[in-house]
Amino acid sequence: MINHGATETRSKLLHEDLTAKIIGAAIEVHRALGPGLLESAYEECLCHELNLRWLSFQRQVPLPVSYKGVHLDCGYRIDVIVANDVILELKCVEHTLPVHEAQLLTYLKLLNKRVGLILNFHVATLVRGGIVRKVI
Repeated sequence: MINHGATETRSKLLHEDLTAKIIGAAIEVHRALGPGLLESAYEECLCHELNLRWLSFQRQVPLPVSYKGVHLDCGYRIDVIVANDVILELKCVEHTLPVHEAQLLTYLKLLNKRVGLILNFHVATLVRGGIVRKVI
């Protein structure tokens, strides 16, 4: 099930074509590998699949955190940013939790991005419970 943000209209989702391509790439990886591997393996394969689809991306992007003018080096990293527009948070957990969604929303806010996906590869079928789409 895909969870859509409340601010989107049903007629056209923000970055709909791009997220459809990303989800297609993730499904391809999940079909080939299935659940049970480490997140790093899925990240490597997903980035390879994005490259095959001619989608630009950055991996392990440092996340700057500032608090009252102080820049903190907390070591946070975004798993993948596609086309400088969509943040991907990859997971290998039994169930995504509200804290995972809060994490993605915080990343979106800190990087001033609007759309993010949580892709949980530790599910039987990625489309059923493995994809969460958030928009701010």
